[in-house]
Amino acid sequence: MRALRSWFSALYFLSVAPYCAAQSAAPHAELPKDPKAVLAMAAKRYDFNDPSLKPWHLKATYQLYDENGNPTEQGTFEYWWASPLVYRSTWTRGASSYTEWHTADGKFAYLSTGSGLAFFESRLKAELLSPLGDAKDYDPASSYLDKEEVKFGKVKVPCIMVVPKMPNHGQLLNVPLGLFPTYCFDPEVPVLFGETSFGALQVLFGNQVLVQDRYLAKSVNEVENGKKVLTASVETIEGMSPTDSALVPPPDAKKPPVEAVQVDQKIMNAQRIGGPMPVYPQDAKNARAEGTVTLKALIGQDGRIHDLKVVTAPFPSLVQSAMWAVSHWEYKPYLLNGDPVAVETTIKVTFRLGG
Repeated sequence: MRALRSWFSALYFLSVAPYCAAQSAAPHAELPKDPKAVLAMAAKRYDFNDPSLKPWHLKATYQLYDENGNPTEQGTFEYWWASPLVYRSTWTRGASSYTEWHTADGKFAYLSTGSGLAFFESRLKAELLSPLGDAKDYDPASSYLDKEEVKFGKVKVPCIMVVPKMPNHGQLLNVPLGLFPTYCFDPEVPVLFGETSFGALQVLFGNQVLVQDRYLAKSVNEVENGKKVLTASVETIEGMSPTDSALVPPPDAKKPPVEAVQVDQKIMNAQRIGGPMPVYPQDAKNARAEGTVTLKALIGQDGRIHDLKVVTAPFPSLVQSAMWAVSHWEYKPYLLNGDPVAVETTIKVTFRLGG
């Protein structure tokens, strides 16, 4: 809790003032007590794929940092949206670029040059446009919601943690706030100040503005283990024509037969080319906790981890260690008919006590 409190204190001062200045006319009413109702209310204000929206374009710049928190490369992220079926995303960094198009016929095409997207680069789109994740993650059949009021000065801030249900669920009922995906909100309006997950990654949202009655953070700061990994600033938000040429894939864009294929864990183990090994947490050793953390992973065409979800786990801190390590793993791109495709697979990380 102390780590979350110190993180959120910084987040609060980064985010509240710009938000209040931009939204001074917004009606204030206390958020619902039910955490599911809070998430449902907020989800409507972060839905940038609603068919009722008018076509729009966004451009942001971002800065990457090395493992010591020192700035390295800079890049640009752009997003064009015409409808839930027609949109485009482009990342450009130095001599490297990655673009994907989704077209009205339901097809997907992409172009990639240079090195692939880094893990935190690939997350930027979701942090800007869908920071609350997928509504199915809140399904009571697969998760439960832990809501805590965290006091900062005179303000009590509601924070909601989404804890996955697992076969050994009983061991995970009392976990520290922030271990699993946790969302913290303004106490009166459903604006997201920030999120934290797996005890290591925090995302701070600042300078919130309304875009077509949706909240958009014009600044995003991602911090891992207390060190910056990515900062981003939205420079342009504007309307556009639904027939903008940017939405049309060029003739040389590649069209994979599928967006993601299911691949057995053993096959992907042989494809792995790098990344840190998980560290056995001392509190787990002290508790004599051991076993296997099972994760569901999405590995992109670039061979990097783009999404991770917990399936089973024997002890809370083992989840944190496994998630942090696996999120940095790299693989050889998986080829289907000679083309790289995204892969959905299972990753198992086993912790065993010696002696």
